[in-house]
Amino acid sequence: MIDLHYWPTPNGHKITLFLEEAGLEYTIHPVDIGAGDQFKPEYLKISPNNKMPAIVDRAPADGGEPISVFESGAILLYLANKTGKFFADDLRGRVEVNQWLHWQMGGLGPMTGQYGHFHVYAPEDIPYAKDRYKREVLRLLGVLDKRLADREFIAGHFSIADMAAHPWINPYTKAPLDLEPFANLRRWHAAVAARPAVQRAYAVGERYGAKREMTPEMHKILFGTPETK
Repeated sequence: MIDLHYWPTPNGHKITLFLEEAGLEYTIHPVDIGAGDQFKPEYLKISPNNKMPAIVDRAPADGGEPISVFESGAILLYLANKTGKFFADDLRGRVEVNQWLHWQMGGLGPMTGQYGHFHVYAPEDIPYAKDRYKREVLRLLGVLDKRLADREFIAGHFSIADMAAHPWINPYTKAPLDLEPFANLRRWHAAVAARPAVQRAYAVGERYGAKREMTPEMHKILFGTPETK
């Protein structure tokens, strides 16, 4: 049994994608990041960086005590190794999956997150930041589009690299990006979205309050309140 500490953000979706695809039993423990649940002492014991998601595996492969894992990329790797699914059996295949997983963790996710922050959540309009992150996200989408020109999935077969990247494609409805130039990416994104397990995973998020409007108190919890001069 996997305990999933979750909120329906792109990083949270990565883990429900894996769990649904693998058919693993799991229990969701909501971490309402807008209410500050990520700062509770009991949560910090398993996720010391006060970020979501995190898991606790109560039946680890070594038969020992429960194992907790934080950071979405580390969780995907842990689950892939635990189950033997959605990674690769050979050295070169593992390298392919691993490098694209890290590409998402180090590039697509953080840059898209900054794009969303300055276009949707920032308390003041900063044109330089908005342009900087928009251009970088579009560059990264171009990288992925080229990668998908001659293959169905990022590493050739459906893997944790696809699960990591998919939720981070155009996630901000209030600041949509034009994906028209990226035909290969759009084809891949639609194919992943059509998978029954992926649809179940995203449906999990509908049960929680991620679509509610941001309040000043939520903004303060999530981003802090800029000092006024």
